[in-house]
Amino acid sequence: MPMAADEIEALIRAALPDAAVEIRDLAGDGDHYSARIVSASFAGMSRVRQHQLVYKALGGRMGGELHALQLETAVPSGDHE
Repeated sequence: MPMAADEIEALIRAALPDAAVEIRDLAGDGDHYSARIVSASFAGMSRVRQHQLVYKALGGRMGGELHALQLETAVPSGDHE
């Protein structure tokens, strides 16, 4: 069963409470999403580590309930990456 965008957002916000999260359904099928996540928690982390943190927040749902998630992560403006 596909995941709803609000469920993806809730999982990410639970792990990164300060995050600004935008989720888009890329194919209209509930299986292919893009996510833009801006969080001060990412400061000092490599892009790979930032993405790992997001995938961890999804608790193993990638490849199952959630088929594809295109990630864009960033630190809020004014913070250093």
